[in-house]
Amino acid sequence: GTAAMLKITQTVRRLSGGRLPAWNPCMPRGINAPRPLGAQAGKAGKAIYFPSCINTAMGPALGDPDQAPLHQVVVKVLRRAGFDVVLPPRRVGYCCGTPFESKGYLRQAGIKAKELEEMLLTLSEYGRHPVLCDTGPCVLRMRQNLDSRLRIFEPFEFIRHFLLDRLKLTPFPAPVAVHITCSSRKMGLEGAFREVAGTLASEAVFPDEVTCCGWAGDRGFNYPELTASALATLKGALRGCCSAGYSNSRTCEIGLSQHSGIYYKSIFYLLERCSRETRI
Repeated sequence: GTAAMLKITQTVRRLSGGRLPAWNPCMPRGINAPRPLGAQAGKAGKAIYFPSCINTAMGPALGDPDQAPLHQVVVKVLRRAGFDVVLPPRRVGYCCGTPFESKGYLRQAGIKAKELEEMLLTLSEYGRHPVLCDTGPCVLRMRQNLDSRLRIFEPFEFIRHFLLDRLKLTPFPAPVAVHITCSSRKMGLEGAFREVAGTLASEAVFPDEVTCCGWAGDRGFNYPELTASALATLKGALRGCCSAGYSNSRTCEIGLSQHSGIYYKSIFYLLERCSRETRI
């Protein structure tokens, strides 16, 4: 049970002197990695979908009403829009290198980035087809380090460019919360966030006083005080009017969920809910 789990983990963390990571009820559940997809002709052409290693391991939280793994939701929406979805040739192992770089392992980060680059160049036919990665921070590193011929898109950006005009949309009738991650701000994607969220919901709430969520890759696991400080005003800023929140980074969404009282998840969950059939 959640109450017992929280008490036990807090006690163990305290006895370890804070060396063991903190647990909270918004932690993701484990999921299975994507399975190979069968070929499917699409009027919209091919879309190369690279699920980040985070989203092939971390699923929705236990209490989240949306329990489908993100990679299943993304594939469903892309096919609904008429795309032939192409996944990496093996289920696990590809990584942009961000986790290694953040720990100072620059050589290993470079090895993983090069491996990913070669795979994406082959699948995309050297940039002919767009590449979607479902995690914003990964997209930032990929753009900084991979071959410039690759057209790599973050979720909100991909939705704005390729999906809004290809799907029949029924906007969600209630306000939703949206968090713009630090990596997305660095890439100048605030406009994409606001346009997509404004299209998919009757009202999109962007708390002005909340910028960085403080999770910082994995800092939120080991230093929960950092996230608690960064998101101290989040719940009040949402005014109790939002039933769900959306972003583009699974780890950021853990802290956002914990300190808002609502579940944050990928924007693709909202798009799947709002879309019913293709327009073209």
